[in-house]
Amino acid sequence: MIQVFKFGGASVKDAEAVKNVASILKNYATSSTIVVVSAMGKTTNQLEQLVNAFFYKEGNPTEHLETIKQAHLSILNTLIPDTKHQVYIDFENIFVELLWAIEEEPSFSYNQEYDQIVGLGELLATKIISAYLNTQAIANTWLDARGLIQTDNTYREGKVDYELSQALVSSQLLPHFKTIPIVITQGFIGGTSENYMTTLGREGSDYTAALLAYFTNAAKVTIWKDVPGVLNADPKYFKNTRKIDELTYQDAIELTYYGVSVIHPKTIKPLQNKNIPLYVKSFLNPSDEGSVVKDTEKRISITSYIFKVNQILLSIQPKDFSFIAEENLSAIFKHLSHFDVQVNMMQNSAISFSICVDNDVHKIPHLIQTLQYDYKVLYNEPVELMTIRNYDQDIITKLSENKLVLIEQRSRYTHQMVMKALD
Repeated sequence: MIQVFKFGGASVKDAEAVKNVASILKNYATSSTIVVVSAMGKTTNQLEQLVNAFFYKEGNPTEHLETIKQAHLSILNTLIPDTKHQVYIDFENIFVELLWAIEEEPSFSYNQEYDQIVGLGELLATKIISAYLNTQAIANTWLDARGLIQTDNTYREGKVDYELSQALVSSQLLPHFKTIPIVITQGFIGGTSENYMTTLGREGSDYTAALLAYFTNAAKVTIWKDVPGVLNADPKYFKNTRKIDELTYQDAIELTYYGVSVIHPKTIKPLQNKNIPLYVKSFLNPSDEGSVVKDTEKRISITSYIFKVNQILLSIQPKDFSFIAEENLSAIFKHLSHFDVQVNMMQNSAISFSICVDNDVHKIPHLIQTLQYDYKVLYNEPVELMTIRNYDQDIITKLSENKLVLIEQRSRYTHQMVMKALD
């Protein structure tokens, strides 16, 4: 029986956290286990800042690189004090690769440069963790996910070649379980036929875990988080959150679609396709039950809240006062695709099409400028997007108190509001 464990950045943020992962593996990796690991702590954010400094000239990329290096070196020194260990050579090689990436002027698009740099965070984390586990007599082998998960060259949202990836996992990963119980690999990253690195979308390590479970017919996937399971709201914004013990695949995919951050949106499909259960458990209290997503008839009945901040509401109107119909919508969505802008909510009237999107300072101004050639574009910022599952009117009234509701939508189970704070 094969199982897949996924450890996110918070679970490997420092040396003590890595030691805790080792403890979990000792106690819970009781069968052949694929361990998918994210970049340590906030490394992905720091590498994004490095990319922006390199590509957009927003600061000094070398300074960002040195900060990242020293943080990882401190963790490595604590875990493996012997600086003659092979891992130190691997460590230096990755930073040489990073330095090479930022020495010259950018050669590729922002998205391609992003993937070649940001994806190295996962390689760093897994090199350190694999080496440490071996020093603790937790036998494992390290594999490069770029040789397992093959994608096209859609940088930052690599589309997986299922057939080729299946063949690679079968030939390159599965044979290791004949001699060793644990395989360590990276989440978030894949490779192209041209040997470039791609990423699978922000927070895509969950998706990697689901893909590897799909390709190996795993018995289950466990995502280890700093929360007790899937909660009905983000504790950063809501008090008295409740854990959802059991979710259907449908409920899970709808919650992730609307923005629940505990599970990546693409995770559910490969698991549902092979009826593989997904467990979400706390790495702080690993013996607790957590939550499970599985094939069940038990639909969620408690109210769930998904809150998105730093949003912008765009209202797009044809300059010639024509209807917003198929032709206009097709053109608008082509622009959204070109700038890699994901729509979080949309609504149209006769002559206006409104969308709520993440207010990315590197994408949205260019999108607006392009749209303005053919359309009148109005916008509101900053706004918040609130999605409520299993709502009632009292909840809506309470959450919109002292807010200006700009647009709202409701269906049988879901209510969404784009709101702005009243002055």
